[in-house]
This record gives sequence, structure tokens and C-alpha cells, in this order.
Amino acid sequence: MSEKLVKPVLLVTGLSGAGKSTALKTLEDIGWETIDNFPFRLVERLLKTPPSSSRSDRDPPLALGFDSRTRGFEPDKLIKSVKSLQAEQDYQISSLYLDCSGGELERRYSETRRRHPLALDRPAKQGIALERTMLTSFRRWADHVIDTTDLSANDLQREIREQFTIDKDLVTTITLTSFGFSRGLPNNIDLLFDVRFLTNPFWDPKLKLKTGLDPEVAEYIRKDPSYSEAIDKIVDMLKFVLPRYQDAGKAYVNIGIGCTGGRHRSVHVAERLSKDLRAVGFSPNVLHRNLASRPMEALESMQKLNGNRGI
Repeated sequence: MSEKLVKPVLLVTGLSGAGKSTALKTLEDIGWETIDNFPFRLVERLLKTPPSSSRSDRDPPLALGFDSRTRGFEPDKLIKSVKSLQAEQDYQISSLYLDCSGGELERRYSETRRRHPLALDRPAKQGIALERTMLTSFRRWADHVIDTTDLSANDLQREIREQFTIDKDLVTTITLTSFGFSRGLPNNIDLLFDVRFLTNPFWDPKLKLKTGLDPEVAEYIRKDPSYSEAIDKIVDMLKFVLPRYQDAGKAYVNIGIGCTGGRHRSVHVAERLSKDLRAVGFSPNVLHRNLASRPMEALESMQKLNGNRGI
């Protein structure tokens, strides 16, 4: 008999302004299904609703955000309802409470010019005190408490990822895109490397119609005196930053490699970087945006007039 899967459910609450929206957004980024300010009396019905047909067979973990603005919010009744749901074997229900000092919350409301939901016509300090009293029992009962007083938004995101990432084996998707500056920048580039300083094979009549995938072109580019040192420095930088993107939970990293036309130098360098990154444990995808574009001497000539021998 197969073991029945238990669905994780996380209840996220805390003081208004303490970071609930940031916490829910981060949970969504790491694979949780998130719903904010959902009426708690409908939670049991929600839990028994099958996942969307557009999802995979695996039902994602669920995070529910609520606070003093949520319809029917009564902490003591809420705790009682949660205890009842916890008795059911289908769900692993836990709770996260986001706390913060009153002084810091006042500062945040002052800077954003937002009104506290319990102090629409009076000082924020009074609303903060009232809400803290309302939530005392839930804070005492919560499984996880994070005090955001001294945390930046990035610090809170990192804390959420460390505590609530379900699949620790997820890796960042890395894409190397070669392109030609003369044909415009690609969208959504995170890191950009301009290799127009390398000698341009376009001006060799034997190589003009070939591409960076051809051995003759690759050999021509590798003869540039700056080539080896440049590749080593780029690889060292990527080996340094890519694991940090991974630790930060970034799902996609897009690396642009640009030359003038996007058919020779950028293509070869993208392929070379892909090989070097694979050798140290990464699995990059490679896209050549302008590989099939028609060589255009007018564009190359316009760049050459800028005075750089490689351009």
C-alpha cells in the first residue's frame, strides 16, 4: 500500500507592516501556492479542493496569509479551528508569526505614508498597540516566530527561504545568449559581457560567411592576445556569482554575450563559457539569437569607424 502524502499548510500572520506580503511573495517564489486575506471559515473547503488541472500531479504546499483585516478574524476561534484541522491526517499545518517592535513599525508607516488598518483616524501607535493585544494568543501559539525589527526585505526573504524551502534540490536555470549589439539588446539580461574587444573574424574574407561554431573562426578568435585572460576572468566571476544567485533563490539567470553582429565572437565565447561552466558543475543552456541573421557589412563598418580594432 502506498503511503498517503501529507500536504504542508502554513498559516502566515503577524503585525501589519511586519513583512507578511514579503513573506508570502517569497514563499510563492520557492514553490508554495499562496493566498492572502482568505476568510478562515472557508479554509477547510479550500483544503479539500483539488489542485488546478494546469498543475503537475504534485499538489503544491499551501500558505495562507491573514491579519486583522481578514474577514471574520478572531484569533482564539482561529486557533481552535486550526487545532481541529490538525487532527486530520491529510494536512501538516504549521504557523508563522511575523513580529516587529512598535517603534520600527511606526517608522515604516511614517515613511510609506500608509495608514495602519486599525488606526485610520488616529496615530499609528494606537493601532499597533491594539493589534499586538489582539494577536497575543496567536503569537504565543505559533510554531515559527520571525522578528523583522532589524531585518531588511532581503534579510527576511533569505530567512523564509532557509526555513520553508520544500525542494532543496531545485537549481537556478542558467542561460547563455549570444547576440549582436547592432541588432539590439536581448530582454531580461541579468549579466552582460561585451566581447567586441576581440579581433573580428568578419573582416577575414575566408571567415566572413562562417560563424562562431566553425573551428576556423574559433581558432581565429582564440589567437587574440586578450582572449585567454578575458575568458578566465569571466569564468571566475561566474563561478563566484552563480552560487550566490542560487542561494538567493533566483529561479533564472540570463547571461548575455554580445559582439557586433552576433554571429562570430559572441557565439564562440558563449559556447566556450558553456563548456567551462559545465566542467565545474553548472548546466547552462545556450541560445544564439542572431546566428542565422544575414551578415551586414554596413553594420560592421559603422561599428568599425568607432576606432576599436576588434569592433
